[in-house]
Amino acid sequence: MRLESKIILKGTITTKTGLHIGGVKASMDIGGLDLPVIKTPKGVPYIPGSSLKGKIRSLLAKKEGSNDIKNDSDILRKMFGGIEIKNSKPQEITRLIFRDAFLDEKKFQEVFPAGKVKLETEFTEIKTENTIKRTTGAAVNPRTIERVPAGAVFDFEIVLDKYSDSEAKEILQKLQEGIELLNQDYLGGSGTRGYGKVEIVFDEESKKIIQEFTKT
Repeated sequence: MRLESKIILKGTITTKTGLHIGGVKASMDIGGLDLPVIKTPKGVPYIPGSSLKGKIRSLLAKKEGSNDIKNDSDILRKMFGGIEIKNSKPQEITRLIFRDAFLDEKKFQEVFPAGKVKLETEFTEIKTENTIKRTTGAAVNPRTIERVPAGAVFDFEIVLDKYSDSEAKEILQKLQEGIELLNQDYLGGSGTRGYGKVEIVFDEESKKIIQEFTKT
């Protein structure tokens, strides 16, 4: 099997509702955040490539009815990697590379101009949640959750290792399917409570590349 080329796909991930992808709590200060978002060393939120990869794989596997990585289809194993299954399937080389998606800070400042839009931090909002005690209806166990607000834009890049035209076509078709599923689902945590709705869109050059490979 010979690597023919690398296909680079780019685009944007726009948050439609608040996005929470968990980071590390830096301190135990009283009044501090219970659940911060993941950030770069400069304090800017980003979307780890592993989060994007894992969610797309999970959604595609659900659609296939696979509840274990060992049961994933051959195409999923090629896209995301697959462990060796004794007397059944060899280990697969991962064809897709998911880069970390970084916040477009310039667009963020345009959408959330300093002094005109109120955010709790430079790039995030803080949401307080409670658990409701069913017997009394009282709110208990409050916690503070950090979120990237709706309207933030992240730039993403996915790289496909092309070993053949036919395989690349199949992978690109399946990748589009996974992204469409994610656009209908959620990214990050607390999705069933309204968090993490995103819109993932390829840029025009990437759309042309995909169209060229997937046309009949």
